[in-house]
Amino acid sequence: MSIITVRVDRQTKKKMEQFKDVNWSEVVRKAIREKIEGTRRSNLALAVLLNERIRFKAPMGYNSTSVIREWRDSVRWKR
Repeated sequence: MSIITVRVDRQTKKKMEQFKDVNWSEVVRKAIREKIEGTRRSNLALAVLLNERIRFKAPMGYNSTSVIREWRDSVRWKR
Protein backbone atom coordinates (compact mmCIF):
# COMPACT_ATOMS: atom_id res chain seq x y z
CA MET A 1 0.00 0.00 0.00
CA SER A 2 1.27 3.48 -0.84
CA ILE A 3 1.45 6.35 1.61
CA ILE A 4 0.12 9.86 1.02
CA THR A 5 0.06 12.89 3.29
CA VAL A 6 -3.03 14.99 3.84
CA ARG A 7 -2.85 18.37 5.48
CA VAL A 8 -5.72 19.77 7.53
CA ASP A 9 -5.91 22.99 9.48
CA ARG A 10 -5.48 22.95 13.29
CA GLN A 11 -9.17 23.46 13.95
CA THR A 12 -10.11 20.45 11.85
CA LYS A 13 -7.38 18.36 13.51
CA LYS A 14 -8.74 19.23 16.97
CA LYS A 15 -12.24 18.24 15.89
CA MET A 16 -10.90 14.96 14.50
CA GLU A 17 -9.20 14.22 17.81
CA GLN A 18 -12.58 14.36 19.54
CA PHE A 19 -13.54 11.20 17.64
CA LYS A 20 -10.87 8.70 18.68
CA ASP A 21 -12.91 5.74 17.44
CA VAL A 22 -12.95 6.96 13.81
CA ASN A 23 -10.37 5.48 11.45
CA TRP A 24 -9.53 8.67 9.58
CA SER A 25 -7.26 6.85 7.13
CA GLU A 26 -10.19 4.70 6.08
CA VAL A 27 -12.43 7.78 5.78
CA VAL A 28 -9.89 9.37 3.43
CA ARG A 29 -9.45 6.14 1.41
CA LYS A 30 -13.22 5.82 1.00
CA ALA A 31 -13.56 9.48 -0.05
CA ILE A 32 -10.82 9.03 -2.65
CA ARG A 33 -12.44 5.86 -4.03
CA GLU A 34 -15.84 7.59 -4.23
CA LYS A 35 -14.33 10.58 -6.01
CA ILE A 36 -12.58 8.34 -8.53
CA GLU A 37 -15.76 6.36 -9.21
CA GLY A 38 -17.89 9.51 -9.48
CA THR A 39 -15.41 11.12 -11.85
CA ARG A 40 -15.24 7.93 -13.93
CA ARG A 41 -19.04 7.84 -14.18
CA SER A 42 -19.30 11.51 -15.11
CA ASN A 43 -16.57 11.08 -17.74
CA LEU A 44 -18.47 8.13 -19.18
CA ALA A 45 -21.72 10.11 -19.17
CA LEU A 46 -19.97 13.03 -20.89
CA ALA A 47 -18.55 10.67 -23.52
CA VAL A 48 -22.02 9.31 -24.22
CA LEU A 49 -23.46 12.82 -24.52
CA LEU A 50 -20.67 13.94 -26.84
CA ASN A 51 -21.13 10.82 -28.95
CA GLU A 52 -24.85 11.49 -29.27
CA ARG A 53 -24.19 15.12 -30.18
CA ILE A 54 -21.82 14.33 -33.05
CA ARG A 55 -23.85 11.44 -34.41
CA PHE A 56 -25.76 12.12 -37.58
CA LYS A 57 -27.89 10.19 -40.01
CA ALA A 58 -26.31 9.17 -43.27
CA PRO A 59 -27.72 10.87 -46.36
CA MET A 60 -30.22 8.97 -48.47
CA GLY A 61 -28.51 6.50 -50.76
CA TYR A 62 -25.28 6.37 -48.74
CA ASN A 63 -23.76 2.90 -48.91
CA SER A 64 -21.56 2.35 -45.88
CA THR A 65 -20.80 -1.22 -46.94
CA SER A 66 -18.97 -0.08 -50.05
CA VAL A 67 -17.01 2.54 -48.10
CA ILE A 68 -15.95 -0.05 -45.52
CA ARG A 69 -15.00 -2.52 -48.26
CA GLU A 70 -12.89 0.13 -50.04
CA TRP A 71 -11.12 1.03 -46.81
CA ARG A 72 -10.45 -2.60 -45.89
CA ASP A 73 -9.17 -3.39 -49.37
CA SER A 74 -6.81 -0.41 -49.31
CA VAL A 75 -5.45 -1.42 -45.91
CA ARG A 76 -4.89 -5.04 -46.98
CA TRP A 77 -3.07 -3.86 -50.07
CA LYS A 78 -0.61 -1.81 -47.97
CA ARG A 79 0.36 -4.71 -45.68
